[in-house]
Amino acid sequence: MGADVLVVGAGPAGLTAAAELARYGVAVRIIEKNRQRGAHSRALFLWSRTLELLDRAGIGGQFVAAGHQVRAANIIAEQKLIGRIDFSNIASPHPYALMLPQAQTEALLEAHLNSFGVQVERGAKLDFFLDDGGTVKSVIVCAGGKRETLETRWMIGCDGARSTVRDELEFSDQTQTGSHDWVLADVALSGFDAPADELFSYWHEDGFLAIFPIAEGKYRIIADTGTSESANPAEPSLLAVQNLLDERGPARLVASEPIWLAGFRVRERNVGQYRRGGVFLAGDAAHLHNPAGAQGMNMGMHDAFDLAWKMALALTGACDGEALLESYDAERRPVADHVIGNVHRLTALSTMKNAAAQRARNLLGGFLLGLAPARRAAAAEASEIALAYRNSPMIGPDDGSFPIATPGERMPPVKGQVPVGAGERPRFALFAEANEATTRFLQDFAELLEPELRPAPAASCMWLVRPDGYVAAVGLTGDIRVFYRYFEKLGAKEEAALL
Repeated sequence: MGADVLVVGAGPAGLTAAAELARYGVAVRIIEKNRQRGAHSRALFLWSRTLELLDRAGIGGQFVAAGHQVRAANIIAEQKLIGRIDFSNIASPHPYALMLPQAQTEALLEAHLNSFGVQVERGAKLDFFLDDGGTVKSVIVCAGGKRETLETRWMIGCDGARSTVRDELEFSDQTQTGSHDWVLADVALSGFDAPADELFSYWHEDGFLAIFPIAEGKYRIIADTGTSESANPAEPSLLAVQNLLDERGPARLVASEPIWLAGFRVRERNVGQYRRGGVFLAGDAAHLHNPAGAQGMNMGMHDAFDLAWKMALALTGACDGEALLESYDAERRPVADHVIGNVHRLTALSTMKNAAAQRARNLLGGFLLGLAPARRAAAAEASEIALAYRNSPMIGPDDGSFPIATPGERMPPVKGQVPVGAGERPRFALFAEANEATTRFLQDFAELLEPELRPAPAASCMWLVRPDGYVAAVGLTGDIRVFYRYFEKLGAKEEAALL
């Protein structure tokens, strides 16, 4: 069976990439070396921006129905609340964090992929590949041992932290391994007299402890356990988890019925490039984050959303596909650097051991989180609605005077409105008043644009929004030339040139 794209790895990033490509009509195959989907909960958080992107695919509601909504995060030090971040104020149709075990996320994504007639080829392993400059030739060892040679336009390596694709290409990276060991435990928890829709982090003198609700009566516990000489942290016992709760958490908590117990050491990575020729990296194959930061799975899915619409549009020939694909690295790698840096700094703050430094941290943290702008900024960063592509080559100029959303920022979705990027083709959307110039623009680039204008959120400006919901360019009302210049930069062909 032929394909335009081979996706290697069927975790959240790979499933998202394959489903988005299939939704846009791209012939795709997806292989996974493991014969069964992972059963453990693993990644737990789906943030607001991820849910907005899933809404584009028409499946956001399924995830919301399956998950548990969390409305706030609390930071406690010296038995006092020093900060509370309210997610309900996030400017999104999804003003919350959605708790949903990764196994369920993958099941929903795979069912969505199956709806396009694409199945995950489980037990199939990538043995070898060669990019000859025009196609990627791959040798796949199928579940029964049969070897198959496949030629595709592109390959996406979504095969995790131990990526075969990344290692084969010898991508450089900056891997940093932390000195602390960590414990993760999904358990039943009794005696926790706290709202079930809030997160709790404890900055204790002995170390960090977090309690995250998963479902009724079920919680995730994460704690650092200091340094050790072992090469790999051992799986903790339930007694060890109980001891950490007794030492650092509120009184009278009792953990029981362990669902998953794991020990880990933080590794942080961001490879030096996300693309070489026809081969791309996404998800953990490209970047690793501290799981305590709850960003890794979301970031991998965002990689897939970004790359899929660009591949789909490149195949149409309506614009310069090479420029589009080259922008993937320019957009996603700096975002990963930013997120990894934020999580690294937060981890360092929460795990510091010096008593004087802890007191200073608690005082400063209490002061900053007492300020409403700081709390709003923290919520926007955590929910990923603040992430932007301001320095992307696929973004128009910004003179700093535009309201609502500037080039590179996400265009705030309107609840109840069909999201930009929904449907069977990747199209840009024009938010503007109807007049002769905007009508002509829609006609000139009918292949690239939604056929109908969308209402402009401010009368003074017009917005051209990409298929992933990020602003491509902004112009003052009446200055349609800025959008013609943008499409010229994109190598877009006017409708007359395509006939």
